[in-house]
Formats: sequence, structure tokens, C-alpha cells
Amino acid sequence: MHKTTLKNIEELKNRFDIVKSGKESLLTLLEEAELPELVFNSNAIENSTLTLDETEQILEHQTLPPNSSQREVFEAINLGKVNEYLTAKLGKGEPLSENMILLVHGTLLSHINDAFAGCFRKTKEYVRVGKHIAPPPEKLPGLIDNLMADFADESEHPLDRIILFHLAFEHIHPFLDGNGRVGRALLNFQLKTIGYSPIIIRNKEKKDYYKALQVYDGKGDTKLFEHMFALLLKEGLHKRIAYLEGDDIKFLSDIGADHPRHSPQVISNAAKKQSLPAFRERGRWKVGKCGFARWEKEHQHTS
Repeated sequence: MHKTTLKNIEELKNRFDIVKSGKESLLTLLEEAELPELVFNSNAIENSTLTLDETEQILEHQTLPPNSSQREVFEAINLGKVNEYLTAKLGKGEPLSENMILLVHGTLLSHINDAFAGCFRKTKEYVRVGKHIAPPPEKLPGLIDNLMADFADESEHPLDRIILFHLAFEHIHPFLDGNGRVGRALLNFQLKTIGYSPIIIRNKEKKDYYKALQVYDGKGDTKLFEHMFALLLKEGLHKRIAYLEGDDIKFLSDIGADHPRHSPQVISNAAKKQSLPAFRERGRWKVGKCGFARWEKEHQHTS
């Protein structure tokens, strides 16, 4: 990632570290409330037809939607269990390992594809993602070893290592199914391990996300994913800082109506670029009143 971007993110994390002290219970509540949205989006990227409300009902109330497919219900339940498993590992301070990756995959595909749940691809098991044909199964042991070794190499910034791990993992596609959801779950585990907030790659951003993966597959170029990753990480940090600071959180559309000298387009663009400390919940942009006031003071020339 660009040095300026890393510096901005590190400054946000420093604020996050300060305001979260003594407020661990609130942070836990925020992540519990966010879980249905995380699960919904990760599954929707893989073409699940469950809605956010249905996903929430499954995870929080064990209520099954009418006419839902058994597979999609288990996809939601299992991804919730993956989150629980990784949260427990995080609490114990356990580092990422190959065995952990296999257990995550086994949990994810339990009661869906038990024949290969928790197993890397074997002889004659090939996969294609778009135009990308993943490396053959006989190369997987060496590729996984290299993947883990590169991630453990502390000569690079940890965020850069997380980015490269995700891109390389999806390029390798070590499983017959579930690679995307496993990769995104591991990404958040890696972020939380070093004290950052998790990110949500939303279904609405699916095209951009796939494009970033395709560019890496074809050219080894990380810039598109770096850009997406940085914006989502800033958004996650902005959200937590706003809540932990006790800011008065409003819908962006409402606060924009109260400040007509800034056009809705200017405010919307600032949110998307994360120069305005806004964040999304259930698909709608929000911002803290104090956060908006700080942004407005810094952008007095904007109209």
C-alpha cells in the first residue's frame, strides 16, 4: 500500500486503540450486531439468495425462512460458526496455521459437502474461476507452504502481508468449494489479530472485488485490491471510533439535509472516498455529528 495511505490508516488505528480502552463490551456488541451483515454479504457474493433479514433471523433466532434451500441455510449457519471459531482462536492468541485453515473450511462446508469439507484439492481435482484456472492439486503443498511463509515474513507491513495473503489464497484456490468465504473470514481474523477492525466486502462491490482478483491473477497487480481494502478498513475504523466516542450518529442523508451548502453529491463522494468519516449499516450510510463537523471544518471551501 502507498505510504500515505498506510500512514492515514495507522493514525486511525491509533485513535481506535485509545477510544476502545475500557470499552471492550461495547466493541463486542458492535461486532455481534455486524455479524449478520458480514455473513449475508460474504454468502451473497457467492450467489446465495438469502436476504439480510433472513440471514439475521437464521443467526439470531434460528428461524428458517419459508421456501429457503437447505444449502443456503447451512451456508449462513456455518459461516456464523466460522466466526465463532475464529473469535475463540483470537481470544487464545493462536496464530494462523494450515490446520486452522482446514478447520475453517471443514466448518464452512459441514452438511453441505462433507465429502471434501476440510480437505485441500486432491489428484485430478481442478477448479476454474472465470478465465483463471487454479494451480493443479499436486502443486498445492508447496504453494500453501510458501503462502504461510510469506505471511510470516515480518519484513513487510502487516497490512501488506494480509493483502498479499488474500490475493494469493484466492489465486491458489486450494479447495473445491468455499474459497472466497474462507479467504474473507481469514482476512478478518488476520486483521483482528493485529488489532484492526474487520471489513465487510459487500455484494454491491462484487464486480470491483472480482475485478481486483482477476487483475492479480493476470498481472500480479495488487493496486485495485489495495484501494478497495484501504477504503473498507477506514470505514470499519470510522464506525467503531464513532460509537466508542459516543458520537451522535445520524443517517448521512439526514445530516446532509441540515447542511445544504454541501451538495448531496459532494457529501456522498466524501463518504465513498472516506475523507468524511462515514460508514454503512444495513446498506445505508451514517455519520457521527461530531465527525461530520470536523469534516465540514476541514472542507469549508467545498460547496
